[in-house]
Amino acid sequence: MNTQRKVLVVDDDPVVARSFDRVLTGKGYAVISARDGVEALQKLKAEKYDVVFTDIKMPGIDGIEVARRIKASQPWLPVVIVTGYGTEANEAQARAAGVAGFLHKPLSPEMIEGSAEQALHEAAAVPAPEAGAEAVAAAPAAAGPARVQSAWKGAALFLAAPFIGLFYLVVGPLVGLAVLAWMGAKALAEIRVVRRAGGFLKNVALFVAAPFIGLLYALLFPFIGLGMLAWTGMRALANRRG
Repeated sequence: MNTQRKVLVVDDDPVVARSFDRVLTGKGYAVISARDGVEALQKLKAEKYDVVFTDIKMPGIDGIEVARRIKASQPWLPVVIVTGYGTEANEAQARAAGVAGFLHKPLSPEMIEGSAEQALHEAAAVPAPEAGAEAVAAAPAAAGPARVQSAWKGAALFLAAPFIGLFYLVVGPLVGLAVLAWMGAKALAEIRVVRRAGGFLKNVALFVAAPFIGLLYALLFPFIGLGMLAWTGMRALANRRG
């Protein structure tokens, strides 16, 4: 074999683990053993394996539950059930869990080697995901909060649109008048005679502009306050749902 295959043997009987080690190590496999289902699941989280052989009857988590959990997290990893209790009910449950095959005790070297080769051959048709596949698969879940936040922003803009339109409707004419007044005042300032009366004209301009400024504040402040309240409420709802 070009690359060493890693085999995990899960059995509370050390004789079984030694049998797999004796047969498969000479064939280029690396055999790692676990005494129960909990230890097996911990080792599966710590490193990658190419095939798992597990007994059914074990203390704590049995072999069928081990197979279910492996298939839930690593569906491409072949699992072979090793058992001396080959009942139809056990085999039906194991097949429902997605196991690759069965080995019935007592085991022979030919059975162990043949089962390993067959499991690896079938697993080759279902390759493990690339290194970045988990990040790609997680992207839709990460995009969920972003979509919710975008929806809230859209709703806030929709609610604010009338206020923005009213703001332009009220302020636009006032801005235009202010520009015209500024241009007229600038032209008059160039006349020497009028320049002497600049202070007087400034006071007159402030006097004339005061009602417009007061009206502007009176019209805009309620809408600005409502807009700030709406935006604050939308952000609070978005943070709560996110």
